Amino acid sequence: MHMLRYRRRGLFAATAAALLCSALPVRAADDQAAIAPIQQLIGGLEQVMKAGMGASFSQRFAMLAPIVDRTFDLTAILRESVGAPWASLPPNQQAMLADAFRRYTVATYVNSFDSSDGTRFEVKPETRAVGNQQVVQTKIIPKSGDSHELDYVMRDGGSGWRAVDILADGSISRVAVQRSDFRRLLARGGAEALVASLKSKSADLSDGSS
Repeated sequence: MHMLRYRRRGLFAATAAALLCSALPVRAADDQAAIAPIQQLIGGLEQVMKAGMGASFSQRFAMLAPIVDRTFDLTAILRESVGAPWASLPPNQQAMLADAFRRYTVATYVNSFDSSDGTRFEVKPETRAVGNQQVVQTKIIPKSGDSHELDYVMRDGGSGWRAVDILADGSISRVAVQRSDFRRLLARGGAEALVASLKSKSADLSDGSS
Protein backbone atom coordinates (compact mmCIF):
# COMPACT_ATOMS: atom_id res chain seq x y z
CA MET A 1 0.00 0.00 0.00
CA HIS A 2 2.80 2.44 0.86
CA MET A 3 4.57 1.62 -2.38
CA LEU A 4 1.37 2.30 -4.36
CA ARG A 5 0.94 5.65 -2.58
CA TYR A 6 4.50 6.69 -3.39
CA ARG A 7 4.03 5.70 -7.02
CA ARG A 8 0.86 7.79 -7.24
CA ARG A 9 2.62 10.77 -5.70
CA GLY A 10 5.43 10.37 -8.17
CA LEU A 11 2.97 10.18 -11.05
CA PHE A 12 1.12 13.32 -9.87
CA ALA A 13 4.39 15.22 -9.45
CA ALA A 14 5.62 14.18 -12.89
CA THR A 15 2.29 15.17 -14.46
CA ALA A 16 2.28 18.57 -12.73
CA ALA A 17 5.86 19.22 -13.83
CA ALA A 18 5.03 18.30 -17.42
CA LEU A 19 2.01 20.61 -17.45
CA LEU A 20 4.07 23.45 -15.97
CA CYS A 21 6.85 23.03 -18.51
CA SER A 22 4.38 22.90 -21.41
CA ALA A 23 2.70 26.09 -20.16
CA LEU A 24 5.89 28.11 -19.82
CA PRO A 25 6.51 28.65 -23.57
CA VAL A 26 2.87 29.70 -24.04
CA ARG A 27 3.10 32.22 -21.18
CA ALA A 28 6.40 33.55 -22.49
CA ALA A 29 4.89 33.98 -25.96
CA ASP A 30 1.90 35.84 -24.49
CA ASP A 31 4.24 38.07 -22.50
CA GLN A 32 6.27 39.01 -25.55
CA ALA A 33 3.20 39.54 -27.74
CA ALA A 34 1.67 41.89 -25.16
CA ILE A 35 4.95 43.72 -24.49
CA ALA A 36 5.89 44.27 -28.15
CA PRO A 37 3.46 47.19 -28.81
CA ILE A 38 4.70 49.00 -25.70
CA GLN A 39 8.31 48.56 -26.79
CA GLN A 40 7.32 50.05 -30.16
CA LEU A 41 5.65 52.97 -28.40
CA ILE A 42 8.76 53.60 -26.33
CA GLY A 43 10.87 53.47 -29.49
CA GLY A 44 8.60 56.10 -31.03
CA LEU A 45 8.81 58.29 -27.94
CA GLU A 46 12.60 58.08 -28.04
CA GLN A 47 12.57 59.19 -31.69
CA VAL A 48 10.29 62.11 -30.87
CA MET A 49 12.49 63.09 -27.93
CA LYS A 50 15.58 62.90 -30.12
CA ALA A 51 13.94 65.13 -32.72
CA GLY A 52 13.08 67.53 -29.90
CA MET A 53 12.30 71.13 -30.52
CA GLY A 54 14.32 71.00 -33.75
CA ALA A 55 11.21 69.50 -35.34
CA SER A 56 7.86 71.23 -35.33
CA PHE A 57 5.04 69.89 -33.19
CA SER A 58 3.21 68.83 -36.35
CA GLN A 59 6.24 66.87 -37.54
CA ARG A 60 6.61 65.08 -34.22
CA PHE A 61 2.86 64.46 -34.15
CA ALA A 62 3.10 62.81 -37.59
CA MET A 63 6.00 60.65 -36.38
CA LEU A 64 4.15 59.35 -33.35
CA ALA A 65 0.52 59.12 -34.52
CA PRO A 66 0.78 55.83 -36.45
CA ILE A 67 2.60 54.22 -33.51
CA VAL A 68 -0.14 55.33 -31.12
CA ASP A 69 -2.71 53.86 -33.51
CA ARG A 70 -0.95 50.49 -33.41
CA THR A 71 -0.37 50.55 -29.64
CA PHE A 72 -3.78 51.60 -28.35
CA ASP A 73 -7.32 50.48 -29.01
CA LEU A 74 -8.46 54.08 -28.91
CA THR A 75 -12.04 53.23 -29.81
CA ALA A 76 -12.32 50.83 -26.88
CA ILE A 77 -10.78 53.40 -24.51
CA LEU A 78 -13.13 56.14 -25.71
CA ARG A 79 -16.16 53.87 -25.56
CA GLU A 80 -15.33 52.82 -21.99
CA SER A 81 -14.67 56.42 -20.97
CA VAL A 82 -17.98 57.64 -22.39
CA GLY A 83 -19.90 54.65 -21.03
CA ALA A 84 -23.55 53.87 -21.78
CA PRO A 85 -24.25 57.12 -23.73
CA TRP A 86 -21.83 55.94 -26.44
CA ALA A 87 -24.33 53.48 -27.91
CA SER A 88 -26.97 56.19 -28.31
CA LEU A 89 -24.69 58.59 -30.20
CA PRO A 90 -25.21 58.72 -33.99
CA PRO A 91 -22.28 57.44 -36.10
CA ASN A 92 -21.20 60.91 -37.21
CA GLN A 93 -20.85 62.06 -33.58
CA GLN A 94 -18.96 58.88 -32.67
CA ALA A 95 -16.60 59.59 -35.57
CA MET A 96 -16.06 63.21 -34.48
CA LEU A 97 -15.32 62.07 -30.94
CA ALA A 98 -12.93 59.37 -32.13
CA ASP A 99 -10.96 61.85 -34.25
CA ALA A 100 -10.78 64.45 -31.46
CA PHE A 101 -9.78 61.84 -28.88
CA ARG A 102 -7.05 60.46 -31.14
CA ARG A 103 -5.56 63.92 -31.67
CA TYR A 104 -5.72 64.63 -27.95
CA THR A 105 -4.01 61.33 -27.07
CA VAL A 106 -1.17 61.81 -29.55
CA ALA A 107 -0.73 65.48 -28.59
CA THR A 108 -0.47 64.49 -24.92
CA TYR A 109 2.45 62.15 -25.64
CA VAL A 110 4.22 64.59 -27.97
CA ASN A 111 3.92 67.36 -25.39
CA SER A 112 5.10 65.17 -22.52
CA PHE A 113 8.20 63.89 -24.34
CA ASP A 114 9.45 66.93 -26.19
CA SER A 115 13.21 66.74 -25.68
CA SER A 116 16.04 64.29 -25.18
CA ASP A 117 16.84 65.18 -21.58
CA GLY A 118 18.30 61.90 -20.36
CA THR A 119 14.96 60.29 -19.62
CA ARG A 120 15.00 56.53 -20.07
CA PHE A 121 12.45 53.76 -19.99
CA GLU A 122 12.33 50.33 -18.42
CA VAL A 123 9.93 47.52 -19.33
CA LYS A 124 9.51 44.47 -17.12
CA PRO A 125 10.10 41.28 -19.12
CA GLU A 126 7.04 39.54 -17.67
CA THR A 127 3.43 40.69 -17.68
CA ARG A 128 0.82 40.42 -14.94
CA ALA A 129 -2.35 38.57 -15.92
CA VAL A 130 -5.69 40.13 -14.99
CA GLY A 131 -8.46 37.93 -16.37
CA ASN A 132 -8.01 37.78 -20.14
CA GLN A 133 -5.84 40.90 -20.10
CA GLN A 134 -2.11 41.36 -19.54
CA VAL A 135 -0.57 44.28 -17.68
CA VAL A 136 2.77 45.51 -19.02
CA GLN A 137 4.72 47.32 -16.34
CA THR A 138 7.02 50.18 -17.32
CA LYS A 139 8.98 52.91 -15.61
CA ILE A 140 9.88 56.36 -16.83
CA ILE A 141 13.18 57.32 -15.24
CA PRO A 142 14.25 60.97 -15.59
CA LYS A 143 17.87 62.03 -15.43
CA SER A 144 17.12 63.46 -12.00
CA GLY A 145 14.17 63.12 -9.68
CA ASP A 146 11.75 60.32 -8.99
CA SER A 147 10.78 57.67 -11.50
CA HIS A 148 7.16 57.12 -12.49
CA GLU A 149 5.42 53.82 -13.07
CA LEU A 150 3.06 53.47 -16.02
CA ASP A 151 1.33 50.14 -16.48
CA TYR A 152 -0.43 49.37 -19.75
CA VAL A 153 -3.48 47.12 -19.66
CA MET A 154 -3.30 45.05 -22.84
CA ARG A 155 -6.09 43.12 -24.53
CA ASP A 156 -5.95 40.80 -27.53
CA GLY A 157 -8.91 41.86 -29.62
CA GLY A 158 -8.21 39.47 -32.47
CA SER A 159 -5.93 41.83 -34.40
CA GLY A 160 -3.15 41.68 -31.83
CA TRP A 161 -2.49 43.02 -28.35
CA ARG A 162 -3.36 46.69 -27.83
CA ALA A 163 -3.59 48.90 -24.76
CA VAL A 164 -7.07 49.59 -23.38
CA ASP A 165 -6.06 51.51 -20.25
CA ILE A 166 -3.06 53.07 -18.51
CA LEU A 167 -2.46 52.79 -14.78
CA ALA A 168 -0.43 55.66 -13.34
CA ASP A 169 1.73 54.59 -10.40
CA GLY A 170 0.35 51.10 -10.90
CA SER A 171 -3.21 51.84 -9.81
CA ILE A 172 -4.74 55.11 -11.09
CA SER A 173 -6.79 54.25 -14.19
CA ARG A 174 -6.74 56.84 -16.95
CA VAL A 175 -10.09 55.56 -18.20
CA ALA A 176 -11.64 56.01 -14.75
CA VAL A 177 -10.23 59.53 -14.44
CA GLN A 178 -11.54 60.47 -17.89
CA ARG A 179 -14.93 58.91 -17.28
CA SER A 180 -16.27 61.52 -14.85
CA ASP A 181 -15.01 64.41 -16.98
CA PHE A 182 -16.35 62.98 -20.26
CA ARG A 183 -19.76 62.15 -18.83
CA ARG A 184 -20.08 65.57 -17.22
CA LEU A 185 -19.41 67.26 -20.57
CA LEU A 186 -21.81 64.96 -22.40
CA ALA A 187 -24.54 65.64 -19.87
CA ARG A 188 -23.98 69.38 -20.18
CA GLY A 189 -23.69 69.79 -23.93
CA GLY A 190 -23.73 66.44 -25.69
CA ALA A 191 -21.01 65.15 -28.00
CA GLU A 192 -20.31 68.64 -29.30
CA ALA A 193 -19.22 69.80 -25.83
CA LEU A 194 -16.85 66.87 -25.41
CA VAL A 195 -15.39 67.34 -28.89
CA ALA A 196 -14.85 71.05 -28.20
CA SER A 197 -13.11 70.24 -24.90
CA LEU A 198 -10.79 67.68 -26.49
CA LYS A 199 -9.92 70.06 -29.34
CA SER A 200 -9.19 72.85 -26.87
CA LYS A 201 -6.90 70.62 -24.83
CA SER A 202 -5.08 69.47 -27.98
CA ALA A 203 -4.56 73.08 -29.04
CA ASP A 204 -3.15 73.97 -25.63
CA LEU A 205 -0.77 71.00 -25.71
CA SER A 206 0.49 71.89 -29.17
CA ASP A 207 0.38 75.70 -28.93
CA GLY A 208 -2.36 75.61 -31.53
CA SER A 209 -0.34 73.75 -34.17
CA SER A 210 -1.99 70.32 -34.12
